[in-house]
Amino acid sequence: MTVRTRIAPSPTGDPHVGTAYIALFNLCFARQQGGQFILRIEDTDRLRSTAESEQMILDSLRWLGLEWDEGPDVGGPHGPYRQSERGDIYVEYARQLLDAGHAFKCYRTSEELDALREERKAAGQHLALKPDDLALPEDEVARREREGWPHVVRMKVPTDGICVVEDMLRGTIEVDWAQVDAQILLKSDGMPTYHLANVVDDHLMGITHVLRGEEWINSAPKHQLLYEYFGWPMPSLCHMPLLRNPDKSKLSKRKNPTSINYYRRMGFLPQAVANYLGRMGWSMPDEREKFTLDEMMAHFDIQRVSLGGPVFDLQKLTWLNGLYIREDLDDDALLEALKTWAFNEAYVREILPQVRPRVETLSEVMPLAGHFFSGLPAIHEGSFDPVKLEREPLLKLLQFLVWRFEVVPAWNKEALLGEVKALSAHFELKMKDFLAPVFIAITGSSSSTSVMDAMAILGSDMTRARLRHAIEVLGGVSKKQTKRFEKEYREL
Repeated sequence: MTVRTRIAPSPTGDPHVGTAYIALFNLCFARQQGGQFILRIEDTDRLRSTAESEQMILDSLRWLGLEWDEGPDVGGPHGPYRQSERGDIYVEYARQLLDAGHAFKCYRTSEELDALREERKAAGQHLALKPDDLALPEDEVARREREGWPHVVRMKVPTDGICVVEDMLRGTIEVDWAQVDAQILLKSDGMPTYHLANVVDDHLMGITHVLRGEEWINSAPKHQLLYEYFGWPMPSLCHMPLLRNPDKSKLSKRKNPTSINYYRRMGFLPQAVANYLGRMGWSMPDEREKFTLDEMMAHFDIQRVSLGGPVFDLQKLTWLNGLYIREDLDDDALLEALKTWAFNEAYVREILPQVRPRVETLSEVMPLAGHFFSGLPAIHEGSFDPVKLEREPLLKLLQFLVWRFEVVPAWNKEALLGEVKALSAHFELKMKDFLAPVFIAITGSSSSTSVMDAMAILGSDMTRARLRHAIEVLGGVSKKQTKRFEKEYREL
């Protein structure tokens, strides 16, 4: 048997370090076993999936040195490798489940589903909705079908008993079927959910081992049941421990930079980041901290993975990155690294139009454009003294902007300007006054190049990181403030 593993990211935002972490372990397991590693794009979320996000995923994984044998850009015998291009396949397998009585069409509206859940909650019952809970009278189903009501396809699941799942790291896992709902397999727009597409694609692509985050443990019974329904052998499952913040909470962008693009833009070396991710819950046989990707693949043993929530510590990564710079890069290599990082022609050409109209001597360029070649600005509370806003409105302005920028569909000056205009209207501020604190947060000063152009050039990760840095410099947002801010933000 040839070992085949895969990574299946969704192109719905910035490339996450958690995706790179799981990809790294899938790659190392496959290579150590003499097998193959596949990249599949799960882009069934039509509203949020973008080609730009997909390209960022490909670029960031390659930046880390992670190469795949099959994928949307390199092809392979099991394509297409984008789920959006495999729609007819999922419809056919959903039909098979319907014909076999393992699935059913559900015409329930979202309002009806909410009411059902509230009723069960009030009665102290489990919240998982079963086929019997969702059933409508036959004549009502016929009416809705006749009138063309939208519907989804749901899988049938047991109402009681225990599902036993075997895990490569955790051994036997038991999940109560009472906690497992009648999962949607095919959405009303004809696109599959993760659960159907994941099982069908893994089978058709010959995946033998599924290494994924532990957040999918509760979904394992649904997947195992689907394999049983189809009569297919199930891949071996391995649920990896989640990356954690230093306070042991789940790694999140609210407490730690989570985008690979951030670390790339900050000037971390790819080999250092890959090395550090390899230390997340795993260790070399000789316990050394510093090792190459090739060394990790050669010595990889999945049983050396520890389940005790690996902590993603930015200070430790920074220390390791420093080792690589001092120990692995001579002057020539360091010069090349600097060129690749920011002092390359493509990036500098983006910046030149911002500085040319503002300088009279070349020596003025770096002071004016320094924020394009740095990480987080060296700002302090006093940096915001010129801003004519009280502390809470100032924090709210910056926090709202972070939230808006987290969901902006396309990162360009026009889109960012639209978000800024909307928020300046909400805060009843002139654009100049609204942008004053943003200017300081992004550029580190009150006079520099256009802040709108700067954000567009710096990119989403660095822009949001600088805004979050400014919030922390100003004392941060308390839990009570967060609740107030979130309530007001939802009303926008």
